[in-house]
Amino acid sequence: MIIKNKLQQAFEQGIKKGIFGYIWILKILIPVSFLTMLIDYSQWINKIDFILEPVMGLLSLPPVAALPLLAGLLTGIYGAVAAMTVLPMTLEQMTLTAIFLLISHNLIQEGIIQSKSGCSFIKATIFRLTASVITVAVSAQILISEPAVLVTDPAAVSNALDFISTLKSWGIETSYLCIKIFAIIMVLMIIIEIMKNFNLIAKIIIVINPLLKFMGLDRQVGMLWLAASLFGISYGAAVIVEETKENKYSEEELAKLHLSIGINHALIEDPALFLPLGIHAFWLWIPRLVTAVIAVQLMNLWYKIRQGKIFKVAHQD
Repeated sequence: MIIKNKLQQAFEQGIKKGIFGYIWILKILIPVSFLTMLIDYSQWINKIDFILEPVMGLLSLPPVAALPLLAGLLTGIYGAVAAMTVLPMTLEQMTLTAIFLLISHNLIQEGIIQSKSGCSFIKATIFRLTASVITVAVSAQILISEPAVLVTDPAAVSNALDFISTLKSWGIETSYLCIKIFAIIMVLMIIIEIMKNFNLIAKIIIVINPLLKFMGLDRQVGMLWLAASLFGISYGAAVIVEETKENKYSEEELAKLHLSIGINHALIEDPALFLPLGIHAFWLWIPRLVTAVIAVQLMNLWYKIRQGKIFKVAHQD
């Protein structure tokens, strides 16, 4: 009976939070998507190709990809997904854009949160942008060898002469995307509430201790890492900020934590939002996980060198 009540409560809370979150997402997704459609229809982006092409070229992306990148960097994943659905981009280009944005998005808000819990705003932002560029550059070497297939017909989007037809096409595509996102958000919110009601998060930390070691992190920051990994930096903000206030963590522990979660967070929701675009799950989860592991292990190595531990071991040998 108790289990049934907890499940019922979890479903009710999950549905309630899911609806609230979904409405919040729509307030971002629909306006950004509509604005992107207007910008692309007007061909305005093509007039500044000479500025965008060199910058986007470094990421193996077309100038038009600047729109979802800017939307994601300043707002979040939802705005970027909304922009990507109405632009003439190949699946490979959308994949690279997704990889970049999964690491670097909502930089202002999340940077402020990180600065309140042990990592400076500038350092956190530089970490994430650098990781995004390197990860995309490496991923592009694999993706560009594959045949490029346009996901969106440029004749139906960029070069459309009939605005009514373009508007109708946008409405259908956006509605379809909204339905998919609704299903994803509701399922995720219910699962998260079930985990909360049955106190599974604390138990999971014990189980994931080997994973923390693999990630190069200390067990002490397990709760913070789990909060950011499951709920994201923004959604897990309350846990992250409060935990760092109530518990004393070393500068080294927090630096490694923020480097890891800055690159690799919101492991469930954020990647799932790109799935409706047809992007393979491998590219949504694996590249930034690998980058996070390498980055933290390099930081561990740097700390050892700074503390002279490596030289002491070498001298003893």
